[in-house]
Amino acid sequence: MNKQNTKLPKWFKGQLYEKGDVVMNRFSGEEYELNNVELSMYDFIMGSQMVFEMAPHTVTPGKVRDFQRGLAWFRKNNMDAYWVLLD
Repeated sequence: MNKQNTKLPKWFKGQLYEKGDVVMNRFSGEEYELNNVELSMYDFIMGSQMVFEMAPHTVTPGKVRDFQRGLAWFRKNNMDAYWVLLD
């Protein structure tokens, strides 16, 4: 898929960054360069995971659904980065 044409889904309500960046997997130390759209979704996924762990009383079915949709979006749009950063 052409990374320039990657778009966030309509359900995504997070921030769209202007620039991408290199992200490191905190467990393996592997790095992957993400474009601005991928980085926006990555941060949404990681932020959701942090909220789920630190404030489980705030978790709703809708938040879990969006988290799962974010993972599915990432697998579809950049499978290689998904395996390095999120699997």
